[in-house]
Amino acid sequence: MNAEFTVRGVSTGIIRPGEDIVSALIAALSVTKQALLEGDIIVIAESALATAEGRLINLGKVTPSKEAMTLADEFGMDPREAEVVIQESDSIVGGVPGFLLCMKNGTLLPNAGVDASNAPQGYLVPLPHDPDVSADRIRKEILARCGVNTGVIVADSRTHAMRVGCSGVAIGCAGIPSVIDDRGRYDLFGRKLLVTKRALADNIATAAELVMGEADECMPVAIVRGIGIPLSEEVGVEAIAAEECLFMGTLLNLNKKRSD
Repeated sequence: MNAEFTVRGVSTGIIRPGEDIVSALIAALSVTKQALLEGDIIVIAESALATAEGRLINLGKVTPSKEAMTLADEFGMDPREAEVVIQESDSIVGGVPGFLLCMKNGTLLPNAGVDASNAPQGYLVPLPHDPDVSADRIRKEILARCGVNTGVIVADSRTHAMRVGCSGVAIGCAGIPSVIDDRGRYDLFGRKLLVTKRALADNIATAAELVMGEADECMPVAIVRGIGIPLSEEVGVEAIAAEECLFMGTLLNLNKKRSD
């Protein structure tokens, strides 16, 4: 991995349902007379990708269930939004005012990734249906149309336990490993690393978030260049089971002790 790299945001204009996001990227680059290069890593905002894939949900067509009404009352939410979150979740773990804490695709996240920001008024945008498949499809389309091998990351922004603010997280990845295993290497004082792994895709997503922004920047794509990660056919974001997670595992053990 190189000691320095660049991150450049790409302004595509507003992405609309059914739009070809690869075409939007190529067109945006051509305006500024730029091109993708071999080894670039392309980071795409999940909301733009989900919108392009037609995932927008019209709240006016949502009928809340009894469960949604109960959760909305308990946590101060729009019952229709609560219903969408329920439908997008594998399970509801709990919540705080305005948010439900959910399990989805082996990940713990607020509101199952459903968001009203960067969606038209009266709509919600959930996560892409399968971000890994989308990342791989985009990578292959770029190779076919531009003739360069790239990595592709689908990025979301998340809060973290006991911290204020959001940082980037990779929810889809293709062309690069999502995690670098440093076990077996040695630290500055000769101690062998036994558990250390670096969340490569998450770290790249966070760097991209700095230029992509969270508000009206209209910059849903970033190009990370010069990082020096070997490209591959690898697809997917490495995860662990809930019981192996320090945070979720602690919660599960606490609940188990209370029920015993």
